[in-house]
Amino acid sequence: MNSSEIDYLRAHVTGDFSDVLVDVRASTGCWLVNERDGARYLDMSMFFASAALGHNHPGLHGDEEFDEALLAAARMKPANPDFATSEQIRFAETFLKALAPDDMPYVFFIDGGAAAVENALKVAFDWKTQHNAARGVAVRGSRVLHLEHAFHGRSGYTMSLTNTDPAKTRDFPAFDWPRIPSPAVNDMGRWDEPELLAEERQALAAAGSAFRRYGDEIACFVFEPVQGEGGDRHLRPRFLAAMADLCRAHDALFVADEVQSGFGATGDRWACETLGLEPDLIAFGKKAQVCGVLGGRRVREVENNAFRAGSRLSSTWGGNLADMVRATRILEIIERDGLFTAARATGAHLLQGLRELASDLPELVTDPRGRGLMCAITLPSREVRDRVVGRAFTKHGVFFLGSGERELRWRPPLCVTEADLVTALEALRDVLKEEAAEGAGT
Repeated sequence: MNSSEIDYLRAHVTGDFSDVLVDVRASTGCWLVNERDGARYLDMSMFFASAALGHNHPGLHGDEEFDEALLAAARMKPANPDFATSEQIRFAETFLKALAPDDMPYVFFIDGGAAAVENALKVAFDWKTQHNAARGVAVRGSRVLHLEHAFHGRSGYTMSLTNTDPAKTRDFPAFDWPRIPSPAVNDMGRWDEPELLAEERQALAAAGSAFRRYGDEIACFVFEPVQGEGGDRHLRPRFLAAMADLCRAHDALFVADEVQSGFGATGDRWACETLGLEPDLIAFGKKAQVCGVLGGRRVREVENNAFRAGSRLSSTWGGNLADMVRATRILEIIERDGLFTAARATGAHLLQGLRELASDLPELVTDPRGRGLMCAITLPSREVRDRVVGRAFTKHGVFFLGSGERELRWRPPLCVTEADLVTALEALRDVLKEEAAEGAGT
């Protein structure tokens, strides 16, 4: 196996392939193994935050009953929304017990984070239109209030919301839905200020203006608690709680896109719980292995809501049964090992390391920030960030992810060890010091 085989993919299959040919059998924990030469790489990206337990967690090996269930589900791919299996029942029960608040009893499963968000919007459109009709308002709920710097997906409705990298949406038709400023605060020292900040008041004023302009057309407000693709931009709970109040006052659903921030990334089941928020809908994916929409609260005010109406939401597969079998075991391991809680402790260790980098190299590193293991720093420019990410890989064999204009984000698995974090932090320190020395010499 050589690089020319990856070049075959590059020539024929759309993607941004790295030079590592992943060995799916030998890779373990936070370490990816290159099938070509056996080289090991420390992975702080985890397949874009989707590998909750890292690579080949021991809890996914050595159990004949689990192996048989996984193989049986892989051999046959049922249409889950219409043909029940004991495997799907067990997954749904495990998922709802582990992740659903008592007042969010509905769930819809589907493949893909964008599809999850899109179906959350469909629930909101349906709810708002029925809600309007019940009040004698002959207006369809057909607009979505959303934020600048947001990434919600690349398909259908979601491209009308995504506004990070223009290359991802340029020239594709989009709805003219109301977009308001995103008052992110990346200075953790300001997170607990009790009053709304000036930029938050400005965003709320823009939201109020949108509600006055479009009235009963706005079905929902959708947000990422942490805008990951946009640069790990943190929204304060004080602002989001004010937006929730505004949504309730104008009969719009409060919809959280937790595709990246959910499933324990912040040390709780959902980032909204970390922030003390109660959304009406949660779109999920990535670490959950199966994507979808969790719903309840105000949605239940409409009896025949989209979760309950036959064929209102559906897809052929309704998620992948093999993914459901794997996800069931992952949730069992997380509960057994207390990994959501553990993410708070290891996240605190990581954040302290990033703060030390910012203290030692203030000319390069600013705004160390994070909740749980969802951490990031800001570097002086995109060029510096890209050099640091590149050198960490080529010199130390450490995978980091860039995001936003000049951010470097961390996405280790929930089971990451402090030793692995120390290794990654040391590698990052080394390449930052190299960058600083070069800058001083110019």
